[in-house]
Amino acid sequence: MDQLEIFKALSNKTRLQILQWLKEPEKHFPLQEHAAFDEVGVCVGQIQQKAGLTQSTVSEYLSILQKSGLLESTRLGQWTYYKRNEEAFAALSNIIKSEI
Repeated sequence: MDQLEIFKALSNKTRLQILQWLKEPEKHFPLQEHAAFDEVGVCVGQIQQKAGLTQSTVSEYLSILQKSGLLESTRLGQWTYYKRNEEAFAALSNIIKSEI
């Protein structure tokens, strides 16, 4: 786990907001019909629509969060779904408690 990459990923308001939405996907993405949240996550199109940003910007943000280890992705057909990597959040919590 690269701490610097994680903190860089968390340094953007919209990326933080995406992580908050994905913490409670059923609350923030009620219209998603294609897949179960706990299995695969939220479709990138739903995230883009909620964020109100271009597809390329949202894709870049999701890529940064995934590279930092905070998100996992699943590809189903032509759609990509994202969900939080809760193990990474637990590890981050431990780092904050013990090292910072």
